[in-house]
Amino acid sequence: MQFYERISDELNELKRLDRYRVLPDIPARNGKKIEINGKLLLNLSSNDYLGLGDDRAMLEGYGTQFRKGSYAMTSSSSRLLTGNHPLYDQLEKALALLYGRESAMVFNSGYHANIGILPALCNRHDLVLSDRLNHASIIDGMKIAEAPYQRYRHRDYDHLEELLAAAAGRYRQIFIVTESVFSMDGDLADLFRLVALKEQYGAFLIVDEAHGVGVFGERGLGLCETAGMVQRIDIITGTFGKALASTGAFAVMGALVKEYLLNTMRSFIFTTALPPVILGWSLLTLQRQTSMSTERAELLKLAARLRRELILRGCDVPGESHIVPVVTGSNALAVALAARLSNAGLLCMPVRPPTVPEHGARIRISLRSILEWEDIERIPEIIGG
Repeated sequence: MQFYERISDELNELKRLDRYRVLPDIPARNGKKIEINGKLLLNLSSNDYLGLGDDRAMLEGYGTQFRKGSYAMTSSSSRLLTGNHPLYDQLEKALALLYGRESAMVFNSGYHANIGILPALCNRHDLVLSDRLNHASIIDGMKIAEAPYQRYRHRDYDHLEELLAAAAGRYRQIFIVTESVFSMDGDLADLFRLVALKEQYGAFLIVDEAHGVGVFGERGLGLCETAGMVQRIDIITGTFGKALASTGAFAVMGALVKEYLLNTMRSFIFTTALPPVILGWSLLTLQRQTSMSTERAELLKLAARLRRELILRGCDVPGESHIVPVVTGSNALAVALAARLSNAGLLCMPVRPPTVPEHGARIRISLRSILEWEDIERIPEIIGG
């Protein structure tokens, strides 16, 4: 059939372009190391930024509670039917209290949050303005929504202001959406400027803290906390699946917005709720990370040192966070560097289009607070030659 021939040809083209992907074989991970494809490597490709996913004491303590039969393994229903376990209420109240906001909502994943919030809040009478390097889930959310959208140049807030000024008075509501810590470049949004523009033009601001939660802020609330902007951002989203070492996502917001999303957000209404066993673990890791300010500081200091050493060796290293990308441009070079690092016992995954723009291939080094300089000191020499 022509269909099978076509997709076979497309897969062959991906191989030719060094963009072909396969699932790795990962039988075990333990602390700093991970077993992958038969090799034990230092894990530099995890989003478990605080090491909570490998905290043996926490895991064993929670396991004891779980074995007592406290939490079920399934919800078996959506939250609006019979899946709304009391732990949802506890977790959402804890989030709202932590952020000092009226309400919070918990979702099955960051992807569910981002493909559901914008389509629920806006329609063809509105406009969405998005940073050009926002995550694919945000882009997909804009495509699902009926509203027109425009993408401003990455962190170019003068360009954003031009778009805001041109759109003023032409739409029912303008929405601005951005990541706080950009997942592929590791650079940071200017939340001061974004909040100023939102307030000047009466826009609605949504900030995705997926890679900021747990890493930034005295209590780990993200870049919004660091900037002192928690109360001035309309919706702050975050994920449990990265620094908080669990599953799911959340958003904090005003009570009226929560009420509206609960009644209109399709990815919330039409999905099975998270299992109680997951909700209980999320509540535990959320509370635990609030006291990890020392770990956050050490993580950012480690990342700054690695970035500095790589730049000294002539590497193209954007960003200013715990995510340290080394841009190669070439897909083949990214794959070759990943293999070189693997041979040295280091797992650093290559990232290629469409995850990053064309000619933007890179090695993405994802650091964690359980690492020390001695663990990664060979990287600049291996990469920089």
